Amino acid sequence: MTDIARAAAPAAHPELPVDRLVRRVVAGAVPTRVTTRAPFTGAAVADLPESTPEDVATAYERARVAQQRWAERPVGERAAVFLRFHDRLLARQDEILDIIQTETGKVRKHAFEEVLDVALTCRHYGRRARGYLRTRRRAGALPVLTKAVEVRHPKGVVGLVSPWNYPLALSIGDAIPAMIAGNAVVMKPDTQTALTALWALDVATECGLPEDLWQIVIGDGPVVGPAVVAHADYVCFTGSTRTGRQVAQQAAARLVGASLELGGKNAMIVLPDADLDRAAEGAVRACFSSAGQLCVSIERMFVHADVHDQFLERFLARVEGMRLAAGYGWDADMGSLTSRRQLENVSRHVDQARENGAKVLTGGRARPDIGPLFYEPTVLQDVTPGMAVCAEETFGPVVSVYPFTDVDEVVERANATAYGLNASVWTRDTARGARLARRLHAGSVNVNEGYAASYGSAGAPMGGMGDSGLGRRHGVEGITKFTEAQTVATQRVIPIAAPFGMTDEQWARSLTLSLRIMKTFGVR
Repeated sequence: MTDIARAAAPAAHPELPVDRLVRRVVAGAVPTRVTTRAPFTGAAVADLPESTPEDVATAYERARVAQQRWAERPVGERAAVFLRFHDRLLARQDEILDIIQTETGKVRKHAFEEVLDVALTCRHYGRRARGYLRTRRRAGALPVLTKAVEVRHPKGVVGLVSPWNYPLALSIGDAIPAMIAGNAVVMKPDTQTALTALWALDVATECGLPEDLWQIVIGDGPVVGPAVVAHADYVCFTGSTRTGRQVAQQAAARLVGASLELGGKNAMIVLPDADLDRAAEGAVRACFSSAGQLCVSIERMFVHADVHDQFLERFLARVEGMRLAAGYGWDADMGSLTSRRQLENVSRHVDQARENGAKVLTGGRARPDIGPLFYEPTVLQDVTPGMAVCAEETFGPVVSVYPFTDVDEVVERANATAYGLNASVWTRDTARGARLARRLHAGSVNVNEGYAASYGSAGAPMGGMGDSGLGRRHGVEGITKFTEAQTVATQRVIPIAAPFGMTDEQWARSLTLSLRIMKTFGVR
């Protein structure tokens, strides 16, 4: 790195309302406690009570009582709580931005992405939930004679396990549609970022959310996580593919549904007609937002050989001009990694690639002079399939650049991964970009954007294919997955059987003729 602007010393984190928030954790009278630390400085942030599996059972008991009363309220009343939350979130955003930054180490503009995402989710489901959940008329077995309707019922209590990297967007962001659909929620946020979820619960209660409807438990994942799944009527999990498989197996054994958003090794394709300045600017956001600790961030970049050198010149200039800082202002471009484990994983991937012949075009080293968990935004070249950084999810500020010459070839290379979460295509011909997008094995594809266009479209489904998960958040599936569909069918005049005076053979012939007539006249 040649031009990193940084604070002279890491900023002390703001005073946070820890004592008020931790009272909302479901824990025993004398719980064991765990201390969280700020990634910017390593200083202690909060002394948190840890829940036990027995505490999780208690949380479910309370939630089930509250859920029965909540489900009786009209959808509009339930949605109104989160429309109020929308307004308070925007009005009090400085509070939650301070907490998110303190717990994750991300810069303020990246923390604001979470505020924006939750506000969009509140507004979308606050306005659209009644339409998504309304009783719908369906085609009956016999036209006119059979009336069939589809009714949506809440699952009951949703078990929600949320990660540390986007602690607001991926906690209450999933809880909002679950609760508007009439469910209660028992949530286990990651301990490192628990204050963010607790703040959201505190504000939601101020907005009229009933006490006990949303329960939060804290503890070690292998201990508390299975307990959350063990009592849930539906499971919503965001995290690693390895843990996601375990969650899916546990849920399947109980015959309860699950939605899982897991890992990604996301590809970006720059076609020869792309606006290179726009693509280079977008690539910085796509690769290094939240220090690359984003499941939809770009880790593989395929650039057409005709523009490869010109694009790299523009991209590297922007990367080398990024400002890294451990502060709470708006003037930094990238912050810290969140944990020592992430720093070690990023360092391992880059060091192994370098040792095996990859070229570090920029970055490639930790920056303890800025903060204990900082790592420079890193661009690699000449990465080969045997390197961990080629196929494994790095989940850090590292991208590998590959040239290509043929579109069919690049589609095959982009799809050569077990993952399938997000992808990005850059071209001036947006119709061509959309056609190429349909060939990519990814749950969302952005044309002339890295990830924000698809993720920010709250009415469109977002999720992964392959090892990137099951189910979708956002859109109609993002709320109906938290419901059970029930069909109520009413038969009139005659039964669906041979009527009096008609033999079974005559009845069968009559139905055969009716089916032929209905097909001829286009009856569905």
